[in-house]
Amino acid sequence: MSLPQPSADAIEQSAHLVRSITASIAAAGGWIPFSRYMELALYSPGLGYYSGGARKFGPGGDFITAPELTPLFGQALAAQVEQVMRASAAHVIEAGAGTGLLAADLLLELERRECLPETYGILELSGELRERQFDLLAEKAPRLASRVRWLDALPERFSGALVANEVLDVMPVHLVVSRPEGLFERGVAVDPAGTLRWADSPASGAVADAARALDLPLPESGEYVTELNLAARAWVGEWAQRLERGALLLVDYGYPRAEYYLPSRSNGTLLCYYRHHAHADPFLWPGLNDITAFVDFTSVAEAAFDAGLDVLGYTNQAAFLFNCGLLECLARRGPETSADCIRAARAAQRLTTPQEMGELFKVLALGKGIPAPLLGFQRGDRVHAL
Repeated sequence: MSLPQPSADAIEQSAHLVRSITASIAAAGGWIPFSRYMELALYSPGLGYYSGGARKFGPGGDFITAPELTPLFGQALAAQVEQVMRASAAHVIEAGAGTGLLAADLLLELERRECLPETYGILELSGELRERQFDLLAEKAPRLASRVRWLDALPERFSGALVANEVLDVMPVHLVVSRPEGLFERGVAVDPAGTLRWADSPASGAVADAARALDLPLPESGEYVTELNLAARAWVGEWAQRLERGALLLVDYGYPRAEYYLPSRSNGTLLCYYRHHAHADPFLWPGLNDITAFVDFTSVAEAAFDAGLDVLGYTNQAAFLFNCGLLECLARRGPETSADCIRAARAAQRLTTPQEMGELFKVLALGKGIPAPLLGFQRGDRVHAL
């Protein structure tokens, strides 16, 4: 595949990050796990993909998220957020708020519903994205922007609704390789020419324990590669300690365990995105590409349950949005023949059709002290199970 070429300045920034990563590998004795490489590539201060200044979201970036497609996503999600807040407390936290569009859409719709949160916290690692979020909220929802607070860490205690749209998929993952001779962890080393390369080491500790519990298949090729998102498990475990009453609403692409570790998926799910092109080389222009992996929702739910959270619902994005009133939100756009309504209907179709985002994306709700069933999981889906 032919990818668009970065600018000279972008290539130099990537080269700077490679030098930093190479130094980290040397300091670690010549090898780091892929999870550490992914962390450096995405989050190194000033150089990583999410901490640098390049545009990431929307048509001019590398990928489009649901809030970038249409306000309908946030408007429908607001119905679920309202239910959680009314059953707990009038507070919302959004993790990884992107451009800030989802925050603006949620606040405006919650205002229309007469259910504004007292506070809207944004957990954002990137200073550059914080600035963009601040500017966008000031433009799209100026009268509500004063309710927004940017957080540097998880709160000690929280009641209300947490929203995380496409957050789990960019948490650093470990890569595991199953071979007849045993389990290995795939990591990153540097060849004599200074080029980053793959290197495997015998799996040990928590990585080996988690991989053994999966009973990974061994295909005819003799090697099975997959991902372990231990960071996501730890993250929901942390929320379990802090959540007093409320729910976590997690939206991402992924599978339950029974579909994730299939023999046919022997190369895993790791993908990189650059200028709306997907590719499989995480060493290409580090810092300029997004690196993601599909979510094992069974693993996330188990970690949450073990930490004391209730599993309140799991379904695909289409069923969730329909249950939350997506069609009613669309009907408010005006006559069906109007240009605005036609554009909105096309966007809604992308959000909900199985061939687009409707089946690939799932919604998992985890909570404490919230009566079931939640609105988004009440009807229409009898297929999805963890």
